[in-house]
Amino acid sequence: MEKTNTFRIPTKIIWLSSLFLGLLTAIPKMAEHHFHFYEALVDSSVTALFALIIWYYNIYTLPAYTTKSNASGFSTWRLFKGLLFGLVLMFLLACIQQYLLSHLPFGPVMLMFEVRGVLISVAFYMFIHLMYQSFLNQQVSMELERTQAHNLAAQYELLKQQVNPHFLFNSLNTLKYMVESGDTHAVPFILKLADFYRFTLESRKSDLISLADELEILHAYLYLQKARFEEGIRFTNRIAAKHKTSFVPPFTLQLLVENCIKHNIISLEKPLTLALYSEENYIVLTNNLQKKAVSESSTGLGLENINQRYIHLAGKEIIITIEGGLFTVKLPIIYEHNYR
Repeated sequence: MEKTNTFRIPTKIIWLSSLFLGLLTAIPKMAEHHFHFYEALVDSSVTALFALIIWYYNIYTLPAYTTKSNASGFSTWRLFKGLLFGLVLMFLLACIQQYLLSHLPFGPVMLMFEVRGVLISVAFYMFIHLMYQSFLNQQVSMELERTQAHNLAAQYELLKQQVNPHFLFNSLNTLKYMVESGDTHAVPFILKLADFYRFTLESRKSDLISLADELEILHAYLYLQKARFEEGIRFTNRIAAKHKTSFVPPFTLQLLVENCIKHNIISLEKPLTLALYSEENYIVLTNNLQKKAVSESSTGLGLENINQRYIHLAGKEIIITIEGGLFTVKLPIIYEHNYR
């Protein structure tokens, strides 16, 4: 969901500046030899009302700030529409003034009012435009700080995950048992463990890696887990070849699989079934739900953190559904051309 913020100008500034402009237009009337208070009052009221309406028109016609569309430069079209609106408005107000002061010549008064309206419209548009640009710059800076904070948090938690002592302890225990029992898979296990930590060192500073590389990390991780759980984990990979050139944040799939292992019962009688496949614009991972009574301790890098990484890197959110006894996570496919 897009984040939106509202641009505001204090009501006090709007009303006081409108009243000030109204009083300013009354000064020439006051300087006349025959001062007419009623004429000055009507003239000032028309100008103040015009300024007040132009204020709100310009504010409410500004484009809304969003995280996907955060820049709005000078718009000639908006200025033209504002001038046209101002001319029509001032004509209507001049007609009202003519009704109240019918003794004044309509033509010269109307021309004076239209010129006044154009000047006020242009001045207000430029002033609001400058303030809005300042607002946009502040929002972009704040958004950058937020995304940097999310990214740093994700990197910190990911680093903790990559050196997860529980995973390493379990892997070394499995290796010890394999060596002591003379298991011929001990050497391949050591190589996969080395591969997994090599991937960790190579990928930890990258924002995105290819899906093909991510699958290598995942297969190394699953090999190590299958040595521990044997047939308690069943995994199928049906990723289309055309999607293997896409990108994902490093260790995303491994973290999702680890999340499944942490929170579900795994045994030969109740195997954890994982299915990885691609559909349309998503990489999908599903697992059968068989929740543990007490889950293992979490590293803190949950689904929301992964979601924030996708928002930060691609401007898209992951989709999570629980239906029909399946827990499903859909990751938006990221290609090089739509990487932000």
